[in-house]
Amino acid sequence: MSAASATPANAPGPHRRMIAVMVLIPVLVALALWAFAWPAARTAPRDVPIGIAGPASAAAQLEQRFEQRKGAFDIHRYDDEAAARTAVKDRVVYGAAVVTDEGPRLLTASAGSPAVAQLLRDAVTAQAPGGAQVPVTDVVPTPSGDPRGSALGASILPLALAGVAAGAVVSLMRLRGLRAATALIGASVLVGITAAALADSWLGVLTGSWWAEAGVLGLAVLAVGATVAGLAALIGTPGLGIGGLLVVLLGNPFSGAASAPELLPEPVGMIGQWLPPGAAATLLRSVAYFDGNGAGGAMLTLSLWAGLGLVAVLLAGRRGGRPTAAATEGRAPEPMPVG
Repeated sequence: MSAASATPANAPGPHRRMIAVMVLIPVLVALALWAFAWPAARTAPRDVPIGIAGPASAAAQLEQRFEQRKGAFDIHRYDDEAAARTAVKDRVVYGAAVVTDEGPRLLTASAGSPAVAQLLRDAVTAQAPGGAQVPVTDVVPTPSGDPRGSALGASILPLALAGVAAGAVVSLMRLRGLRAATALIGASVLVGITAAALADSWLGVLTGSWWAEAGVLGLAVLAVGATVAGLAALIGTPGLGIGGLLVVLLGNPFSGAASAPELLPEPVGMIGQWLPPGAAATLLRSVAYFDGNGAGGAMLTLSLWAGLGLVAVLLAGRRGGRPTAAATEGRAPEPMPVG
């Protein structure tokens, strides 16, 4: 059989494929630069939840100064420092300014976001009379193994890549139904245990409950892997590319893991929390540093992605799956049984 006859009649010619590659690569590069560079270049506070505590009159004056930066802060009022400190530990606010007779004091939680903690230091210091130094108490500090809080943010991309790889391998190996779901869950559990051993036991960048951290890390990988495999089960090989682009090209830069969702342009921060990488970063911070406080929304988001992806995989397996073009193209006919 000649090469020409082996090529399907409706397949694009080599010139069209060459042009498609020449156009597609710059488009992907432009999309990647937009997704990664634009949010970083437009970082600024947008409705960052902070607290103000102290006597009503003095607290009102400080609140007015914060409100001069329109849209930058979402102010929560508290009666005293104890209530503000509780709100910081519960992840209701990123920090709080406490008005006292000696001047303002600042409560921060660098484990929640070092960038926001520094932002609050600058904002409160700028409003202190005569440029006086403002005492700062880090209520929930970053761990000694990650004093700048950069390791947790850097861990989100490897988790996303692990999930994409798991979903792609399951799909390309043509695992279907229960076998595919079992492979995804098993791989995610092992990744979660391995990642917790590295990040908590070895590096010391996570300081919460070990098994809870392993569960979060595994759930993050499962949410991505099930999504990729589910899309591939529903629409074939293009689903692998769509899932990878959704998670890596959009989910990772929109996650706010390196800063905070409230520092990203709108609606990027909100969208990022609906995607697995952003939800994983929020949930991991809550479990590792805040005793699980503020974890509900992110837990629900990851569970929905994982659950819907597994349902798609199982449903595709029940109907026998649909072979992709790459899997069927050029397949040799099965030999006739002998005897």
